[in-house]
Amino acid sequence: MEKKTIPVVGMACAACSANVERKLQTLPGVVSATVSLPGRSALVEYDPAQISLEQMKSEINGIGYDLVIEHDRSVVEIERTAFRRLRRKTILSWSFAALCMSISMGWLNIGSKAVTNQVALLLALANLLLCGREFYVIAWRQLRHGSANMDTLVALSTGIAFAFSAFNTFFGASVWGSRGIEWHTYFDASVMIITFVLTGRLLEEKAKNGTASSIRQLMGLSPKTARLVIGDAVEDVPLSTIAVGDLLEVRAGEKVPVDGLVTQAESFMLADGAYVDESMITGEPTPALKQNGSQVLAGTIVSQGKFRFRAKQIGENTALAHIIRMVQEAQGSKAPVQRTVDKVALIFVPSVAGIALLTFLLWWIFGGHAALPHAVLSAVAVLVIACPCAMGLATPTALMVGIGKAAQNNILIKDATALESLRSVDAMVIDKTGTLTIANQNIDFTKADSLPLEVRETLKPHAREAMEDLQRHGVEVYMMSGDKEEAARFWAEQAGIAQYRSQVLPQDKEDLVRRLQQSGKRVAMVGDGINDTQALALADVSIAMGRGTDVAMDVAQVTLMSDDLRKIPSVIRLSRRTVRMIYENLFWAFIYNIVCIPLAAGVLYIFGVDFQITPMWASALMAFSSVSVVLNSLRLR
Repeated sequence: MEKKTIPVVGMACAACSANVERKLQTLPGVVSATVSLPGRSALVEYDPAQISLEQMKSEINGIGYDLVIEHDRSVVEIERTAFRRLRRKTILSWSFAALCMSISMGWLNIGSKAVTNQVALLLALANLLLCGREFYVIAWRQLRHGSANMDTLVALSTGIAFAFSAFNTFFGASVWGSRGIEWHTYFDASVMIITFVLTGRLLEEKAKNGTASSIRQLMGLSPKTARLVIGDAVEDVPLSTIAVGDLLEVRAGEKVPVDGLVTQAESFMLADGAYVDESMITGEPTPALKQNGSQVLAGTIVSQGKFRFRAKQIGENTALAHIIRMVQEAQGSKAPVQRTVDKVALIFVPSVAGIALLTFLLWWIFGGHAALPHAVLSAVAVLVIACPCAMGLATPTALMVGIGKAAQNNILIKDATALESLRSVDAMVIDKTGTLTIANQNIDFTKADSLPLEVRETLKPHAREAMEDLQRHGVEVYMMSGDKEEAARFWAEQAGIAQYRSQVLPQDKEDLVRRLQQSGKRVAMVGDGINDTQALALADVSIAMGRGTDVAMDVAQVTLMSDDLRKIPSVIRLSRRTVRMIYENLFWAFIYNIVCIPLAAGVLYIFGVDFQITPMWASALMAFSSVSVVLNSLRLR
């Protein structure tokens, strides 16, 4: 099995991401697929023996979207080109809108009513073809495959408004006028709907770019070129040409291009050593000394001196690439609440189309004088205002920003479920040695038992502050140690932990986690070694130290890349803020639709209130709802 994060092009709303996800999940050989709308990507686990990326791409192309699988296609450049094209279309659409509104409202007198309507028709038609054509193309593709999205609603609403207005332009006088019914055209409505939808998408794309900034910053850590040593010569070459075993040179102020081992180092302070700033990977602010045999990581920066090293891990195998992949997968994963929203999104567009049809029929039957025009406009307003975008963006945008913010603070969160679960943690089991304290290597271990406890180990900086912070936030802390009672009690007191266990085995840690869970607690386990993995696997949230064993980090849902334990209460606070933001977004998205759809349908007329949201204002409110959700999520930054 292989797991890949694949960029997706062409998604505009929750129904889009749901359609792509559903299509991928139905393909033979695809084990699982999760599509992120703000991340514009699909996290796919598949069997390469049964299905290729090219086959997936072909299937997704068939429903109107695209997967970027080619190495020579830059996702960033594709997005920039699409944004520029969207901006041009939006500006052009505003030009058509200004002209059409000026003519329709009588601000620009160009002749009789017939001439005015015909000119407005031409402007609206040009706007549909030049600025709104994509809505119709995608809606048609969706229809052919038995699905629908936001483009379907836009295509239906503008198409109906334009067709009804075109009919009135040529037959209004003979059909309605002859019966004493006042008639109008609504070309300005069809133009403004497209204009506002395009404007909303432009603002939305600009805002969504901010939610992906953490990934771009991580990707920006890796340089584009490397300095290759060939004999006595040093040559700058593209990073893609570097192979395992190549000898590379890095100087002060430069970024390390790949992972490797130092073969020769020097600086003005040390003849056999250089200093490297690894803070972006480990979170440690003090530059690390690198001498012969030391490991260096891609993306770190040489603070002082220069060195040569042999490339050991390149491309997707570097530690930085692994971190980027983890963050991408986490941002693309879905919290439990999002799966419910996705189910709603799949039936939302057809449901709205049904409500619009019912609105049309009720106004036509009971609308009295000029019932048909009012019925058409009411149905159009319902189609326009019912935006599934805000609903679909509510959860993933907040998750993307939250997980990205954690990554910027050297906290790697594997999936959205972990981020959501962290908020409800009220008990924490924490290992002592390697997690709370550091096994001092400068002592004579043959005499360790006779040495004072504080000489044998050192409490990690800020450990007590972190434990006290957790307890202030209502989290009970339990320290577990395989050490003797005296040592366990001493270090628990030093760390400010009242509850501890000594001389425990791996099974004892797992048993404590289970007992706490059975008592109704939501338990987080913090550890760094193989002996912690049983408890890590059982806990509601598992947290590993980045300097611990690979096994512990593989099991854990959250990895702290530094020894600063203050990041544990920090990530819990971030989780609580993120989940609160998700529910805020969902509340406003649902309230928006619950309130605005009836107002667009004209329900207030039943109560004698002469008010109804027009199609033009419906399009403006729809655009505002999506942008507001994204901007609200960005507050987490």
